[in-house]
Amino acid sequence: MEAYLQHLAVERGMARNTVAAYRRDLLRYAAYLESAGVGAAADVHHRHLTGFAQAVREGSDGGSPLSARSAARCIVAVRGLHRFWALEGTTDDNPAADLHPPSPGKRLPKAISIAEVTAILESVPTETEAGQRDRALLEFLYATGARISEAIGLDVDDLHLDRPADGPAVVRLFGKGSKERIVPLGSYAAAALESYLVRGRPGLAAKGKGTPALFLNIRGGRLSRQSAWTVLKAAADRAGINKDVSPHTLRHSFATHLIEGGADVRVVQELLGHASVTTTQVYTLVTADTLREIYAATHPRAIA
Repeated sequence: MEAYLQHLAVERGMARNTVAAYRRDLLRYAAYLESAGVGAAADVHHRHLTGFAQAVREGSDGGSPLSARSAARCIVAVRGLHRFWALEGTTDDNPAADLHPPSPGKRLPKAISIAEVTAILESVPTETEAGQRDRALLEFLYATGARISEAIGLDVDDLHLDRPADGPAVVRLFGKGSKERIVPLGSYAAAALESYLVRGRPGLAAKGKGTPALFLNIRGGRLSRQSAWTVLKAAADRAGINKDVSPHTLRHSFATHLIEGGADVRVVQELLGHASVTTTQVYTLVTADTLREIYAATHPRAIA
C-alpha cells in the first residue's frame, strides 16, 4: 500500500491532501481485510471488496458511515490499489476490476450574491499590515476563483501586476497534480495586492526569516489554511452574513457570477483549473432560474 501511495505522490503528482485522504481510506481497507482474516494481497476476493463497499456506507466495520461522495472516493482508492498490484505483479489478477463506486449525485455549489461578496470584501479594515493582507487575500480569492491551497501556496514571483502593454494583471496558479494555469486579475484585486505588497507585506516579512510566500502570517511565515479560513469568517461576521461562508464559497461565487454574466462554460473550466468540463457544468444548474427569468423578459413570444 505504501508503494502505491508513493506512486500517486511522485509519479502521478497527486496533491498532498488527496494522497492523505487515500491513505486514510486504505488504512480502513487494511483493517477490514485483517478482520476478515485476509493476510496477503493475493487472498483478496471480490466478496471482500463488495463487503468493504457496504461496510463503509453503513459503518458496520467500526468506522464512521460515509456519504456516497466519500464512499466513492474510498472505492476509487481501493480500485487503484488493486490495479497497481496487478500491474506490478504483486497479484496475478485484479479482483476490483468490476467494483464500481456509488454514484454521489450532483451537489449544487453554494454561492452567495454579488452584494454579499462586496459586503464581505469591504468589511475588512486595512489600517494594519494584517488588514492589508486580509483584504488582498479575499479580493484575490474572489477575483481568481483559486482554491485556498493554491492561494496560500503562492510566491510573490507568481504575480505579474505591472502589465500596461500586455493587458490585465495575471497570476500563475498551481492546481491539483501541480497543473499550472494563468488567471487574470481584476483591477480591484490587483490594487489590493499592490497596496499589500507596499504597505503590508514588508512589515510582516521583517518578523520572519525570509520567505518567498505572498501571503504571510504575523510571524513572517507562510499563511496557513486555517488562518485563511479565520480571515474570511471574521470578515463575514463583520458584514453581517449569517450563512456558512468558506474560502470555497468564494470560488463557487466566482464561477456562478461569471456564468450568470454570460461567460462560456469552457472559459470558466479553464479559470477554475477543472480537468473536465462536466465538473464545471454543475454551475449552469445554479443559474437556471436566472436564465428562465431573462428568457421570459426578453423573448417576444415567451409569454402569451
